[in-house]
Amino acid sequence: MATITLKNVPDDLHRRLKASAARNRRSMNSEALVRLEQALTAHTHRDAGEAVAEAEALNDEVGKTFPDVTDASRGEGRS
Repeated sequence: MATITLKNVPDDLHRRLKASAARNRRSMNSEALVRLEQALTAHTHRDAGEAVAEAEALNDEVGKTFPDVTDASRGEGRS
């Protein structure tokens, strides 16, 4: 595995990373790796059609789980 050394880390960023590592019961190195991985994988782009299809599928599942709530809310706010 590769090794990275970070230089000139701002004090505030260092403090926040250290606090986050403590909250998550990780070393600062592990926390930095987790955060870096999240940052680099969180921005996978989907087209709008995929996002809409996922939202509709989720809405359908919620409707099956809580039909009385979703049926009542479907007409709210519409005139």
